[in-house]
Amino acid sequence: MIDTHSHIATQIEEVEFVVLSGSNIEDSINNIKVSNEKLLPAVGIHPQELIKNYELIITNLDELLKENNNIVAVGECGLEFTDGVNKKGQNELFEAQIKLAIKYNKPLIVHSRKAMDETIEILKKYDCRGVVHCYTGGIKRINKIPENFYFGIDGNLTYELGLVEVVKNIPKDRLVLETDSPYLAPVPLRGEINCPNNVKYVYQKVAEIWGMSFEETEKIIDENARKLFNKI
Repeated sequence: MIDTHSHIATQIEEVEFVVLSGSNIEDSINNIKVSNEKLLPAVGIHPQELIKNYELIITNLDELLKENNNIVAVGECGLEFTDGVNKKGQNELFEAQIKLAIKYNKPLIVHSRKAMDETIEILKKYDCRGVVHCYTGGIKRINKIPENFYFGIDGNLTYELGLVEVVKNIPKDRLVLETDSPYLAPVPLRGEINCPNNVKYVYQKVAEIWGMSFEETEKIIDENARKLFNKI
C-alpha cells in the first residue's frame, strides 16, 4: 500500500511509502528534514497560502528543488475559488509552480476546489504530469483531465456514494489512493484524526468497487503510484 498524499509523518508501519505534501515554505522545508526511504517529500504552496510577494516564495521553492534531489513532486498547488479570493494571483502562483515542475521534471500534486474547469484549462497549456489530488470533478470531467495525470481518491470514498460512481469510471491505470492525513478519515474511523496507515480502508473500498481481491487491487494501484513518483 502507498499513501500518495499526507500532511503528517506518523503511523506508517503498514505502507510502502508516504508522499508528504507541501502547503507552504515552512512545511515544505520540514518535509525535506523528516524525509527518509518511506517518507518522500514534496514542496509546494497551497492556493490558500497566496501572499502578495509570492515571487520570493517561488524563488525559495526553486532553491529547494535545486538543492534536494530527494524531492519527488511539486505541490500541493492549484486553485481554490471560494468567495472573495484573488483568482488572478492564484492562477499566477499555480502556473509558476507548474513551470518549476517542468524545469525539474517532477510531477505536480494539484489541488482544485470549486475551480476544476479552470484548473483543467491551465493544465492543458503545459506539457506536465502529476495527480489531481482528492478529485472532485465528477464523472463528466474524467475525460477532460490531461492523460498525463492520475486521479487521487481519499477516505471520503468510503462514505460518499457519488464518489463510488466516479471511481467506477476512472481508468484503473490512472488511480492512486491518498489519506490527506490528518483529514478525511475513512469509515470506520470517520471523525477521528486520520493517518497514513488508514489508506488500507480506501484500498478495501476500491477492491470492492472493482470486484477484485485486495491483493490484485493493491498491485495495480501501487504500480500506478510508483510510476507517478518515479519509484519503478
